[in-house]
Amino acid sequence: MEFSRTSTARVATDRPARYGKQLAGHMSRKITTTWDDASGSGSLTFNRDGQTTGAAELTSEPGFLILTLHSNDDHLERLEDVIGRHLVRFGSKDELVVSWVRDDGQPGTTQRPSDED
Repeated sequence: MEFSRTSTARVATDRPARYGKQLAGHMSRKITTTWDDASGSGSLTFNRDGQTTGAAELTSEPGFLILTLHSNDDHLERLEDVIGRHLVRFGSKDELVVSWVRDDGQPGTTQRPSDED
């Protein structure tokens, strides 16, 4: 499936592969996911209810988990938020922040630990 938009987030973390694997594993309950320990990479395919609304690549690099989301305008913001919220929740101890940048250079959504406890 082809999508018209791309949004990328570079999430700073000392444990990118751990968080990528955890995100793929958790989301596999509702969507199609993959994770390869050897390469430290995986994917999320948002195909719930039989319609594919987006796909994301997860890539671990030293110090960063790179999230690359492909979708259309109708779903881009919501999928940024879904991916980011889950990752921030898993990484609450490390205070992960997910800031998306769209393919046109504009900022996307940002997910961060809540200021409320």
